[in-house]
Amino acid sequence: MPSPKKKALGRGLGSLIQEAQTETGATAAAENTVSIEQIHPNPNQPRTHFNETQLQELSESIRLNGILQPLLVRKDKDGYEIIAGERRYQAAKIAGLTELPVIVKDVDDQQVLELALIENLQRSDLNPIEEAKGYRQLIKASGMTQEALSKAVSKSRSAITNSLRLLDLPEVIQDMLFEGKLTAGHARAILAVPYEDGRIKLAEKVVADGLSVRATENLAPLFSVGEQPKTPRPVLPQSYKKAARMLRQALNTNVRVKSSRGKNRIEIEFKDEDELAQILEHVVHGNTDGEMSDEA
Repeated sequence: MPSPKKKALGRGLGSLIQEAQTETGATAAAENTVSIEQIHPNPNQPRTHFNETQLQELSESIRLNGILQPLLVRKDKDGYEIIAGERRYQAAKIAGLTELPVIVKDVDDQQVLELALIENLQRSDLNPIEEAKGYRQLIKASGMTQEALSKAVSKSRSAITNSLRLLDLPEVIQDMLFEGKLTAGHARAILAVPYEDGRIKLAEKVVADGLSVRATENLAPLFSVGEQPKTPRPVLPQSYKKAARMLRQALNTNVRVKSSRGKNRIEIEFKDEDELAQILEHVVHGNTDGEMSDEA
């Protein structure tokens, strides 16, 4: 039985470009050419970091050979917004090009985000944090489930889940991932540590010592032993506090009312046997002048 037809995202970027060429009658050698001044990046582009060395290398190639694949763009009030091809756009600016070949496609905001994400995923251009944020942004914008997203980007459901979990890491560790100091494998091992302080300390050690993912996994249990988050004390009713205050005044000693695991208790302090006898006499007989009997 043939599989159901997937949406444009599932068909891939190449299919979309071919479709656009067919619709416009354009070929790879005869796309629309527009001024680079009319083209601007997509503000929701998942990729936020471009390797400067690689960008310079691409710029040199473009200077010698030109743009071999047109940019995919959509028309908007400011000119043309890039759907796919921002890296080529940035390199072309460095190379000093004044015009770029483009294919104009009419797509909505969600499709722009989908296509920008899928282009970078297909070319492995995103670092782990950019990829995770791209998934989160797409889920939020489209209302997709993780299952639907996994099919759209041809990734397993577990891969999507593991990617999104990286955003649970402290910001300082996300920065290490973004800068390439840690890999996604390191990050998943660090996520095994339940407390934020332990995660940060382990990440710092991994970077400082250049540890492998396996070594990080072996160390994670050691960094999981630490101070557990303190459970906030239950707020005592005002009547309990008032009772403790009255008992302190009546018995002339420190009295506490405590609540734990659904049970309440009164703690009365005394320093020696004589003071205990005075407290007992006051409680039993209503005075503090008697002495504690042997039977007590």
